[in-house]
This record gives sequence, structure tokens and C-alpha cells, in this order.
Amino acid sequence: MAVGKNKRLSKGKKGLKKKVVDPFTRKEWFNIKAPAIFEDPKVGKTLANRSQGLKNSADSIRGRIVEVSLADLTKDEDHSFRKIKLRIDEVQGKNALASFHGMDFTSDKLRSLVRKWQSLIEAHVDVKTTDGYLIRLFAIAFTKRRPNQVRKTTYAQTSQIREIRKKMFEIMTREAVNEDLKGLVSKFIPEAIGREIEKAAKGIYPIQNVYIRKVKILKAPKFDMSKLLELHGESTDETGTKVVKGEFKEPEILDSV
Repeated sequence: MAVGKNKRLSKGKKGLKKKVVDPFTRKEWFNIKAPAIFEDPKVGKTLANRSQGLKNSADSIRGRIVEVSLADLTKDEDHSFRKIKLRIDEVQGKNALASFHGMDFTSDKLRSLVRKWQSLIEAHVDVKTTDGYLIRLFAIAFTKRRPNQVRKTTYAQTSQIREIRKKMFEIMTREAVNEDLKGLVSKFIPEAIGREIEKAAKGIYPIQNVYIRKVKILKAPKFDMSKLLELHGESTDETGTKVVKGEFKEPEILDSV
């Protein structure tokens, strides 16, 4: 007997086709909402498999990370080079409430800053905010020409780079430890920390294009629903409506039930 596949057995019934089902009919959409510190908190939509049996659709999107341009959140195209990471922490109805999870530069912006005949200075530091977030801040800066400088290059000495990096550490730590995460994020948008570093380093060597280029959350505190709702500008306090005197009426006594 020849070894191989029996072609007669493999043939199925003619005319039978597998029913094609659109996978999107089994999914449902959720609206992603960013914290209220951003001008336009409407991020977009995300989908999940519909609730079935013991599986809840809301559970499948909790912890999901989404990336959005800061220009979309602030309605300002000048911030288009910043990418904001948001983490979905809670689902209320069809709204997925997200919190800040990190920040980064687009690769094209980062490459456009690096040029010839200048020194690049980088520093990173781990800090803890007042509300318990352990975050890592990455700063970047570049040297620039002094006033009336003739020389083409603007290379800083190793000792000067070390001094500028020390200033970076001090300012980033000082600005972060006295703020909660919400206050710190509000400083990233106008680049307040970068301007402070540039001002402090002026006496050592003039620098330009100073940015907090990346923010990474290393450890977050235990989830608190009230704090999340506060970030989204919602209150957890539920108060009843005041009853005006004379409006309340006793219910009628029933003869039988």
C-alpha cells in the first residue's frame, strides 16, 4: 500500500462555503478621555470584544496604553513633536478614563536638533512626586555661540558639560519633588523646566534647544478612583436635591396588598 494522503477522504461536500462574519460586529467602541489639564480631552475611540458570559468588555481595555500627539490635546500645532502616552484606568459606561503615563519626542524632531560643531548635553534623574509617582526625567540641551563669536565651533569643555549636567539634576529634582503629577505635566507643556535650565547654565556656557525630551513613569501609587475623577474634573460627592417645605406628601395607606 502506498504511503500518503487519501485524496478521496479529504474531499468535502461540494457547494458548502464557510459563512463570512465581519469581526467588527462582535466588538464595541469606547470613547477615550484624557485628563482635564489638556484643552481638548477627547482623544479618540478604542474597541473591545463585546461582553460575553463572565468576560466583561470593560476589563479588556483597562491598562491599555494609547499614544496621542500633544498638538491634538492642546489644539496647538507647535506641540506636534511631543507624543503623550495615556493609560486607561477606569471605564464608566462608554467612556474610558485615562491618566498620564509618559511623554516622548518624535524621532524627526530629535534628529533635527542634532547638528555639527556643537556639544550635546544629556541628563536623566529619578524623582518622586508629592502624590507618590516615581518618574524618570530625561533632559537634553545643545551649546550655542557666544555673542560676537567668530569661531565656527561651539564645543564645551568636559568640565563645563559636567557643571551644566549638575544644574540639570538640581533643577529637575527641585521642580518635581514639590509638585504632584498633574502640576508637573502642566510644566512640561510650556517647557518651563527647560527655560530654567537654560537660564541657570548661561554663566557656564550658553545653551539652546533645552527640553525635557522624555518622561517615564517607573512606579505608580495604588489606584484611587476619587483622584482619577478629580483629574477629569468630576466630583465623587453625591448630594440629594433639597426638598422644599410643603412639597412632601405622605403616601396613601393601602387596604390590601
